[in-house]
Amino acid sequence: MFKNQPKGLIPAALSNMGERFGYYIMNAVLVLFLCSKFGLSEEKSALVYSFFYAGIYILSLVGGVIADKLQNYKGTIIWGLVIMTLGYVVLSIPILATSENTTWLLSLTCAALFFIAFGNGLFKGNLQAIVGQLYDNPKYASQRDAGFQIFYVFINIGGVLAPFIAPLLRGWWLGEHGLAYNAQLPELCHKFLGGETGADVVKGITDIANGMGATITDMSTFCSQYLEVFNTGIHYSFIASVAAMLISLCIFLATKKGLPSPGKKEQAAAVTYSAEEKKAMANEIKQRMYALFAVLAIAIFFWFSF
Repeated sequence: MFKNQPKGLIPAALSNMGERFGYYIMNAVLVLFLCSKFGLSEEKSALVYSFFYAGIYILSLVGGVIADKLQNYKGTIIWGLVIMTLGYVVLSIPILATSENTTWLLSLTCAALFFIAFGNGLFKGNLQAIVGQLYDNPKYASQRDAGFQIFYVFINIGGVLAPFIAPLLRGWWLGEHGLAYNAQLPELCHKFLGGETGADVVKGITDIANGMGATITDMSTFCSQYLEVFNTGIHYSFIASVAAMLISLCIFLATKKGLPSPGKKEQAAAVTYSAEEKKAMANEIKQRMYALFAVLAIAIFFWFSF
């Protein structure tokens, strides 16, 4: 499988796998985190997530433009990893959300998500450009398709394993405090602390607490404690993302000398085309663009309908 592949492929794949591992840990709990930490509705949390997810793709274009402008792809990748790490560090700080600090804390969380999206834009596409140039060498040109298959296998490994980490860490931390995971309880706790003390809310909290073996002596204290412990467990998941990013950064720093620099390709000899050839190429490009936009429209409609 790895035979006749360039030496830089595996380090690049491992670096990308670490980044994807950290991203998918965070991605697995982001909406739940926004709901439980700040008491946002599912609709508002999904809206924040949608803007973040859109930023992942939009800022990838920005990252490519920056790398092309600076002609420093490796430096852009390193800065992308550093900026993403900073974003995860901010998310991992377990600050208790209260009515007094919710506004600025939510703003800080959104800023951290922007850092992650922007860092992802600097990192992802530019690393793939470097991997692509590994196969510009005629010695490896025939292995390009197999190389990218290997590269994406590593990405999928990170994506498959990561979503299991967050629930494990959250469940472990809840268990350490004699509590258990329940997806409905954070919302009920926020309702009670927000002044909704109706019988249905109180009964819902009491039934769930009894089901996990917890004893309620004071409802407000229990709700505050559960939210704090629940959210701290999620913060530990973000610490795992920080660790994954640091590992990815270390791998890339240790192996970057063995990777090519797309900005340093030898300049190709100038080629002149006749007017007819230029017209034919322009028509071909138009057809490809139409096909690309058609595929994008289908993809957008598919994810929009999710």
